[in-house]
Amino acid sequence: MRRTFVIFYALITYALAELIWWGYLLAKHMPSDIGMIMGEGSVFIFVFFVGAYSLHKSINKERKLQEQKKNFLLSVTHELKSPLASIKILLQTIQKRDLSKEQTLNFIGKALMDIERLDDMVENMLLASKIDNRSYSFPKDKFNLSVLVDSIVNRLQITKCEGTQQIIDAEIEPKIEITGDKFALTSVVTNLVENAIKYSGPCETVGVKLFSKEGKVFLEVADHGIGISDQEKNRIFDKFYRVGSEDTRNTKGTGLGLYIVKEVLDKHRASIKVKDNRPAGSIFEVVFE
Repeated sequence: MRRTFVIFYALITYALAELIWWGYLLAKHMPSDIGMIMGEGSVFIFVFFVGAYSLHKSINKERKLQEQKKNFLLSVTHELKSPLASIKILLQTIQKRDLSKEQTLNFIGKALMDIERLDDMVENMLLASKIDNRSYSFPKDKFNLSVLVDSIVNRLQITKCEGTQQIIDAEIEPKIEITGDKFALTSVVTNLVENAIKYSGPCETVGVKLFSKEGKVFLEVADHGIGISDQEKNRIFDKFYRVGSEDTRNTKGTGLGLYIVKEVLDKHRASIKVKDNRPAGSIFEVVFE
């Protein structure tokens, strides 16, 4: 990609130099028409620079996209290998050691959690692919959103912080029903909660609220993590985009989660916005009309 930029700028410099040279020759041989030559030359140079600038932006955008795709592949590889390695170790331990029933069940539970993590990742990639190919129809039926959110919170709940302290603080109004694609909206809620946990510090509380107000349904997921700058708030829903520098980022992820969230909500005529949490972190607010 760097070579492409070098060639691009070399051609731009050459074309501009040729343009100035031919303009000089025309003005020299046709001094009476110098006003016309200068006017037309100025218009041509303006159009030339607008085209060059647009082409530069397109090339730069493509370069960033390729960089994001490369990091996506690296992230997916790591995200797949990590739980697979964990599952392998857990199963080998069960196989080779004489464990008590309680220890065996504990290890099996941990393995199942890693399998669920893998399943979420595969479902995300499949759904993103179907959205891109426009091959997913988003079948809609009426279902209980309160039960769905509660089940996801319970599955993602972490209780290893200070004994039995729970990391997800949920306030879920019961019996809230909406019409939508239950499978796709499961991915929306899962991605929002997982993101909040991922970008928060160890044992930081994540808040999940589901309630109805004035005929609308609100879902809020709040964290006390690193927060999102105003410059990045408009980009976080882009495919492969992740907060922070591509070179220095430490958090795991594929950059597909929030892209899927936005695409699915658009299909449900629902909105999502990001607000600053106080004193730190972010709040993702989803509104179903």
